[in-house]
Amino acid sequence: MKLKSPEPFWLVKDGIKHSYPSLRENIETEILIIGGGITGSLLAHQMIKDGYKTVLVDRREIGNGSTSATTSMLQYEIDVPLFELSQMIGKEGAEKAYWACYDSIDTLGKVAKQIKSECGFKKKESLYFAAFKKDVPDLKKEFEARKAANFPIKWLSSEEISTTFKIENTFGGILSEQGGSIDAFCLAHDILNYNYKKGLQVFDKTDIIKFDYKKNGVTATTEFGNKIKAKKVIFCNGFESTEIIKDDFVNLLSTYAIVGEQNEKNHKELNDLLVWNTAEPYIYMRTTDDNRVLIGGEDEEFVNAEKRDSLLHEKEQKLVKKLSKYLPENDFRTDFVWAGTFGETKDGLPYIGEHPDFPSAYFVLGFGGNGITFSVIGMEMASQFLKGKKHELSKYFKFRR
Repeated sequence: MKLKSPEPFWLVKDGIKHSYPSLRENIETEILIIGGGITGSLLAHQMIKDGYKTVLVDRREIGNGSTSATTSMLQYEIDVPLFELSQMIGKEGAEKAYWACYDSIDTLGKVAKQIKSECGFKKKESLYFAAFKKDVPDLKKEFEARKAANFPIKWLSSEEISTTFKIENTFGGILSEQGGSIDAFCLAHDILNYNYKKGLQVFDKTDIIKFDYKKNGVTATTEFGNKIKAKKVIFCNGFESTEIIKDDFVNLLSTYAIVGEQNEKNHKELNDLLVWNTAEPYIYMRTTDDNRVLIGGEDEEFVNAEKRDSLLHEKEQKLVKKLSKYLPENDFRTDFVWAGTFGETKDGLPYIGEHPDFPSAYFVLGFGGNGITFSVIGMEMASQFLKGKKHELSKYFKFRR
């Protein structure tokens, strides 16, 4: 009997890279980070670099939340197209947000190289193609908006996409020079291990059930009654932030992904490319560094984990059908299928900064398809916040904007 793995591909591929204890005593620190995924690990890296005594906790095993389910596509393109975002927040802010995401890919590459990570960071091009003929006019508007902002891009016809990448049934698209891919689960572990050796304290399976916020600090109490006193707390807990923030600030979605069997001859044209399209919801594709094709999408409103996971087989079939439409020459056989939950904001932008209801706290919540690149931006922003400095993106990423 052959069973497809219902676990995220990265969890099975990487296994348990590093294990940490749960908290068993009362401790004090300067910075407390909540969340041990890719966002929390990046923020911990920045805090240790800046010289702060730092503690990181996660209610699960490290990286076993959204980081294990991400497809780890690194794109500067935000879920809301540049020309639409310009209409929503102004041309200056939209272009600054896009350029910050653009630069963050290179920053992430430098971090991976510095810590000698085995995450397989690789620069790639990114293709954003029209799924339907009716989508072409808006995609052309997007092309002109990015061109005017000096992003390195070019327009490809459907024939050029077919010839170059063997992707069929498109109506043209934007090819961007800037993009990349990693194994985010691996990178999160590698970053934490690197900084653990430099004094970072890490506790997993440590659930915080109470926070006492004051202007001069925060006290966090765990499920076992242990207390962590910190001058500042940084929340890097993604969609689980909705458990404590009562604002209606994010829409939760379920997304699905499948990964095929290893096949060195299978669509090598995709090895240096990220692919996504204009469909709603859009599909996205990439290859892994061990010669597999990955496709994801089929998003829908998140109800609960049981409902989300009950649709795995149905969503797998739909994704296989779409893959065969766009990659008809691909000999695809599903090896892994999984679901994840992520957040979608009204403007595609993250929430990074303070919230009026939580003294001595910062939030770095990189929702949407750019969660990882937003987290890299969050490193710089949090570093400046703690030094009493302002950041040019703060007004675009703030709560209640």
